[in-house]
Amino acid sequence: MKQRVVITGLGVMSALGRDLETFWGNLLAGKSGVSAIESFDVSEYPTRIAAEIKDFNPEDYFDKKEARRMDRFVQFAVAATITALKDAGLNVKEDTDPERVGVYVGSGIGGLSTWEEQHKILLEKGPKRVSPFFIPMMIANMASGQISMITGAKGPNSTAVTACATGTHSIGDAFKTILHGDADVMICGGAEATISPTGVAGFCALRAMSTRNDEPEKASRPFDTDRDGFVMGEGAGILILESLEHAQKRGARIYGEVIGYGMSGDAHHMTDPDPDGAARCMVKAVKDAGIPLEAIDYINAHGTSTPIGDKSETAAIKQAFGEHAYKLAVSSTKSMTGHLLGAAGGVEALICALALKHGVIPPTINLDNQDPECDLDYVPNTPRPSDLRIVMSNSFGFGGHNATVILQKYEA
Repeated sequence: MKQRVVITGLGVMSALGRDLETFWGNLLAGKSGVSAIESFDVSEYPTRIAAEIKDFNPEDYFDKKEARRMDRFVQFAVAATITALKDAGLNVKEDTDPERVGVYVGSGIGGLSTWEEQHKILLEKGPKRVSPFFIPMMIANMASGQISMITGAKGPNSTAVTACATGTHSIGDAFKTILHGDADVMICGGAEATISPTGVAGFCALRAMSTRNDEPEKASRPFDTDRDGFVMGEGAGILILESLEHAQKRGARIYGEVIGYGMSGDAHHMTDPDPDGAARCMVKAVKDAGIPLEAIDYINAHGTSTPIGDKSETAAIKQAFGEHAYKLAVSSTKSMTGHLLGAAGGVEALICALALKHGVIPPTINLDNQDPECDLDYVPNTPRPSDLRIVMSNSFGFGGHNATVILQKYEA
C-alpha cells in the first residue's frame, strides 16, 4: 500500500541566507546573492563573481574537530540538515525508529577544495604528507555519510551524482523510498562547494559562466536577451520528507506534499541540452502524479541564464504542455541564488514548498529585455501572489540527466 509523502522540515545554506526567514525574505525582495569572489585571487579569471556564502562558520552547527574532517560541501549539508530537523521538530534518535530514517543527499562534484589542497601538498611535500582524511573528506557520498553519523539515521542511505540534476534526483528517490514503505522519514537534497580555483577555472574554460564582473547583481539574468552565462553559487538545500501517517502521529507541521517524480536521459550531448529529453521528463512526472498537465500552476525552472539552456527549456515546456505553457507561471530563482549545481534542486524544491505555503511566486530578477525565443510568463522582477495548488521543479544536468519533482498543497 503506497504512502502519501509530505514535507515537514526545510534547511538552506545560501548566499541569500542561512535561515528560512532571511532566505525567503530576500527572494521576495528580489535580492541578488551574487558579488565579487573573495575566497581566492580571481584577478586572472574571465569570471570573478559568484553567489558565495561569506558568513558561514561551521562551528555554529558542530564542533571544531568535526568541522576539520569535513569538506566545505559536507559542512553545508550537515548544517542545512541540522536546521531542517530543527524546523521539523524531529530528533532522529528520540522521536522515531532510526532504522526507518534514511539519507539521500547528493553532490554534483563533491570535495573539490579538499582535492586541490591535498594535491598541492602532494606536489610540494610528497605523498607522506597527504592527509589520511583526504579521501573521506573528498568523496561525494560523504554528505550522506556524515549526516547519518551525526543524526543517527540508520535507514536507506545513498548519493546521487548527476551534475545539476543531483538534488532533484535525491528528493525524487527519497520520495519513492517512503512511497513504497522502505522508510518513514528521509533527509534529502543536495550540497555543493565549488567556488574554488579549479572549479571556477573549469567552468570558465567551458565559457559557460557570465563575465559581467562590473555588475555582479545583474549577471544572472535568465530568459533575458543580454544573458551571457550562469553564475556559480554554493550551499545546500535539505528537505525532511515523511510518510503522512508518521507526520500526523507526531503532530508535525506540513509544508506540502510530494506527488510526482520524473527522470529521463537526453542521449544527445555532454553539455548541449535536448528539449525532447526535458519535455519527456516533465511529462513523466505529471503521469507519475496522476494529474492532468493543466493542473500545474507554476514551474521553478532550471533557468541557468545560459544562451542555449534557457531557449531549450522554454522549448521543452512548450513541447510538454502545449497551449497550457502560456498559462503557466515560470520563474528562475537562480537569478538570485546563483546556480548551486548539485545543490540547486534541493534549494529550488525548498523554494517551491515555501511558495505553496505562502501563496507567492518568487520572481525572475534582471529580466529587463525578454528574449523573443523565450516567450512564456517568467514572473519578471516582482513576486506574484497566487493561490498555488500544484507546482513543478526542474533540474537538468550535464550528460543529459533530467529530473522533475511535483509538489502539491497539502490537504488532509
